[in-house]
Amino acid sequence: MESRKNTRKEQRRSSINFIVITFVICLFVAGVFLLSYLNSNNNNSVADEGEVNHTVLPQSNVQPEPKVEPNYETTIKISAAGDFTIGTDESFGYNGTFVHEADKNGLSHFVGGLNDIFKNDDLTTVNLETTLTNASQKAVKKFRFKGDPSYVEILKLGGIESVNLANNHIHDYLQQGYDDTIKTLKNANIGYFGYDNKYVTTIKDVKIGALGYEGWADTTEIRSQVSKDIEELRNQGAQIVLVHFHWGVEREYVPTASQQSLARFTVDSGADLVLGHHPHVVQGIEEYNGKFIVYSLGNFMFGGNRNPDDKDTFVFQQTFHLENGELTDTKEINVVPFSISSQTNRNDYRPTMLEGAERDRVKQKIIDVSNKINGSDWLKYETE
Repeated sequence: MESRKNTRKEQRRSSINFIVITFVICLFVAGVFLLSYLNSNNNNSVADEGEVNHTVLPQSNVQPEPKVEPNYETTIKISAAGDFTIGTDESFGYNGTFVHEADKNGLSHFVGGLNDIFKNDDLTTVNLETTLTNASQKAVKKFRFKGDPSYVEILKLGGIESVNLANNHIHDYLQQGYDDTIKTLKNANIGYFGYDNKYVTTIKDVKIGALGYEGWADTTEIRSQVSKDIEELRNQGAQIVLVHFHWGVEREYVPTASQQSLARFTVDSGADLVLGHHPHVVQGIEEYNGKFIVYSLGNFMFGGNRNPDDKDTFVFQQTFHLENGELTDTKEINVVPFSISSQTNRNDYRPTMLEGAERDRVKQKIIDVSNKINGSDWLKYETE
């Protein structure tokens, strides 16, 4: 009996020991998990305070495509012609004059032989060698030209956008005549340049500037003015610069040494095209340092003479090529022979595009006078 009691006591003691040991083990495991949890929180706290955890990503062998700038090309076709004396000298009387022709046939008569050459380009520039005024007080000189202000419509009918004023007839009716002419041009939306006037226009997002001078001599003063004015146009963003000179000797087919040196200086100063007039006859064309110099375009719509002996003239055209807004070295020109009249025995003041044998004759004449300057290599740049 006593033995069974002892056995039961031993069994209860063993059970209690097992429970205690199991409880201790559970506490130990729980403590391990608790410490692990606390360490994890501490690590996160350190990272939050500035420690960077780096994640290594696999490297790619694919390189980004280079950025390709858009490439765009622009062409600007510019035409130039010589003296436009759309008027007369009052001493000429009436019959056979420009005024007589206008009254008889209307203003459209004067542009009927152009074949729309100036309408099919981007910009036309000519030399306006007259006043457009009703003023009566004249300069004291041999010839004094004026046309009725309504004659400005001839320029518009012909497709002419801009005119040079720097010549020896724009002040024939003194300051009043000059001011009236500018007012008339402004009202007709015709651009003008010359002396202190600079013409800037934008065509196809290309800025074009034009200057005009009386260039009777190659002097330090005119060189300084030319270089200053070209620089000013460039600073205004002009991508193409045209320069007109009224110069030379009347009825001489070869430019003077002064014309040539001043023209080349103008190119060296940044002009893209140099255009000349005044001799009343054509002079040659020269390529110089990659630019063209047209020494004299001759007369064109010329009310200053009822019947000049030499009626030959031409239109000079150059197509400028730009790439991404920058002028390129591409050269493209067109020399188009004209007569100042549609009649051979008189001047009807209707410039007419020539064809056939007459066209070839005038073209050869331009080549011959070019060969008296610096050759006619410019022919290789003709496209039509």
